[in-house]
Amino acid sequence: MSVNTITIKPNNHRVYPCSNDKKIQLLNKIISENEKSDILVVCSTDIASIKEGIENKDIKILEDKELIKLNDLRCEILISFDIPIKSIVYMARVSKATESAVLFLNESEQKALYPIEMLLGRAIKQEIISGFEYPVKEVVEVVRKMSKEKIKEVAKKRYDEKTQDPEEKVYKPKRDYGDEDKKSYDKSGKKKDFKKSDSSDKWAKKKKEPNKFLGHDDNGKAKFSGKSGERNHRFDGSPKEKWDAPKKVGRKINIKARKPQD
Repeated sequence: MSVNTITIKPNNHRVYPCSNDKKIQLLNKIISENEKSDILVVCSTDIASIKEGIENKDIKILEDKELIKLNDLRCEILISFDIPIKSIVYMARVSKATESAVLFLNESEQKALYPIEMLLGRAIKQEIISGFEYPVKEVVEVVRKMSKEKIKEVAKKRYDEKTQDPEEKVYKPKRDYGDEDKKSYDKSGKKKDFKKSDSSDKWAKKKKEPNKFLGHDDNGKAKFSGKSGERNHRFDGSPKEKWDAPKKVGRKINIKARKPQD
């Protein structure tokens, strides 16, 4: 069996919510109620203040670093004055108890209980002892009642803020287009002019002027006035000849004439 195995029953394991200034009083109360039992008090630090405030000076009080060294130490009732930082350290505390174990927790230490319960595999029952619990902060919602005039004023203000535009809008009556097409009018209500403008002539097909030979450049290459598929790069600038001769000539075969046989 492991040294950290807990042997006490779950019903004998308790958490007592208690404020820091009342922990010593609660400790003396539990010790006085169990005078005939073997009691061990364990804490993380500040063992001197516990020894000073405890009434029964025969009670054993140890820190966690001292308790870990005593593997064979056992007690009937184990009282944890505070909660250690590591969950495994608390498990080592409770493993020393043979009958019951209690834990004092203030309000700020409640958050550290969850990892211990996860390691233990169950929730530890919390029991409140009257007069020692820390005060619970109740959140009270204050509902302020407004008069009818105030409600109307707030509603009007919200309506104005929602509907008010940064620029004042000018009401324009809707134009009655009648049988005419609505697309023939612009946003301002003016009728659109679909006549061709002078700029439309720039897309019209223009008559090409004949390509003229302008001479030669510095490299001796022929220059022409425009681009044309009929131009060539002859030095004289004359247009290329057009004829029906095939572009690709077939393979030539040389046939020699044979002499007739006698």
